[in-house]
Amino acid sequence: MLRIWLPWLVMILLGLGSRAFSTHLPAFVANHFGDALWACMIYFGLRMLWVNRQLSVALWGSLLFCFAIEFSQMYQAPWINHIRATTLGSLVLGKGFLTVDLIRYTMGIVVSWALDQGCQRPAGINRRIERER
Repeated sequence: MLRIWLPWLVMILLGLGSRAFSTHLPAFVANHFGDALWACMIYFGLRMLWVNRQLSVALWGSLLFCFAIEFSQMYQAPWINHIRATTLGSLVLGKGFLTVDLIRYTMGIVVSWALDQGCQRPAGINRRIERER
């Protein structure tokens, strides 16, 4: 059970740490890793929900979710901006649309998927799921 939750928890801690300690990190890491780690958290969150599905489902689902959140930032109605003004609302919904965030999300999700893929193969998990279908 811990194996399923651990990557998700690690991504949350690293993402919050990248924000809290941004002044102590190299500029590139401080500027880009928070969004990439947020996308990693979404990927591993979907993997927790869809344990027995193919990894590509989490890959495409997390890309779709992250892109939808980013494009939703173009909508700036007062009611949603009040939600975005809260700490949790800001962490989940963001504040304003940035094209570079789409690249950060994509990189974070692809790296997560590649790591997940690499961890699944030695355990023979993908082959076992394919045989069960």
